[in-house]
Amino acid sequence: NKPEWYLTQVLMWIGNHSKFLDDKIQPILDKAGSSVNAGLEFSRALVMLILEKLAADIPCLLYDDALFCHLVDEVLLFERELYSVHGYLSSLPSCMHILSEESCFQRWLTVEKKFALQKMDSMLSSEAAWISQYKDITDVDEMKVPDCAETFMTLLLVITDRYKNLPTASRKLQFLGLQKELVDDFRIRLTQVMKEETRASLGFRYCAILNAVNYIATVLADWADNV
Repeated sequence: NKPEWYLTQVLMWIGNHSKFLDDKIQPILDKAGSSVNAGLEFSRALVMLILEKLAADIPCLLYDDALFCHLVDEVLLFERELYSVHGYLSSLPSCMHILSEESCFQRWLTVEKKFALQKMDSMLSSEAAWISQYKDITDVDEMKVPDCAETFMTLLLVITDRYKNLPTASRKLQFLGLQKELVDDFRIRLTQVMKEETRASLGFRYCAILNAVNYIATVLADWADNV
């Protein structure tokens, strides 16, 4: 239940040994005419230990939503730091390969959808759902975006950020399929609320729904260039 313990330990080992590997070991390899990068090879070997650990742990966690989600969150944080801080290469083995394996990946999709739908329930039942966060700042709030629409698009963006480093396009497309389902689900929810408001088509909530639709369509159009 604490994968961050071993993930953080590995990051510490990589960070603590980098100077020694660069200053002492790399010159020996260079002198011998080797193409091996000492730091990357050290990181790769430690990541292989993590892959073994994950392969053993994940089957035990698959049906505990809280523990499984926590594991995925911690692995994604680990991956982000491994690449951004320690210069790890995408061509080397990574934890995303484990998360891409069929049973694990399908479970990830399932819990991602479950928690996204829960988030949508809470955002639409919130008292501030149809109020703009920036209603008092004219130059920021040209589109009069209600809070629920902004929160929903942030949810989609967070999901993209979580899956964007998956190693294969087919897996990414499955996540895109989930996002399309969520957009359609949100559309249905907006339609249901709108039907309740048809008697007051110039009312506050009806206008907020139109603003939400306009905002979502605009943002999706902006995202169209993002492969």
